[in-house]
Amino acid sequence: MTKGKAIRRTLDSHTIKHINKTIHPGDCVLMKPSESSKPSYVARVEKIEGDNRGGNVRLHVRWYYRPEESIGGRRQFHGSKEVFLSDHYDTQSVDTVEGKCIVHNFKSYTKLDAVGNDDFFCRFEYNSITGAFNPDRVAVYCKCEMPYNPDDLMVQCEGCSDWYHPTCMDMTAEEAKRLDEFNCHNCLTEDQKKLHDSHVSTRSADMKVDTKRRRR
Repeated sequence: MTKGKAIRRTLDSHTIKHINKTIHPGDCVLMKPSESSKPSYVARVEKIEGDNRGGNVRLHVRWYYRPEESIGGRRQFHGSKEVFLSDHYDTQSVDTVEGKCIVHNFKSYTKLDAVGNDDFFCRFEYNSITGAFNPDRVAVYCKCEMPYNPDDLMVQCEGCSDWYHPTCMDMTAEEAKRLDEFNCHNCLTEDQKKLHDSHVSTRSADMKVDTKRRRR
């Protein structure tokens, strides 16, 4: 007598014993990478499927790509926890799941009091064939005109309300943190501009002297 072929059925949830977590469609998970030297893959669970005996559970997932996995590679404005929701779908064994994670939208991520190891954020969808992003444009800030990287410190001008990187405004991060108020160069009065330019020139001269001393 031969066994009948197991019938596949869609599951509302599944408890993964080796991580002691229950997953549902829509949850985000960390999955075992192809090489141990690589970080865990990030995916969104689209569907959970198992046989009628409760075994051979497989996940239908949609992959998130890290910036370095995209065609253009990682750029200066990409955050360390940034991922792109791709058009790459796959089916994986539940045994490859290493844990659950949370992929926040960009606004929610920037409001977190603390970022955990399992926190990520996504602001782009990514076409894995063409390398195109959606949206293809985002707001830019500072005089360097770069999109916001939540890992970088920025200061807001009291005059125009624009945001700036301290280094682009000839300040160190330590100096920026000590500021009670900040005005960009365009919003400074003429006297404030003269004082600012004098400060920058003095600090630049001090750096040159210090460099010469180190070279001796």
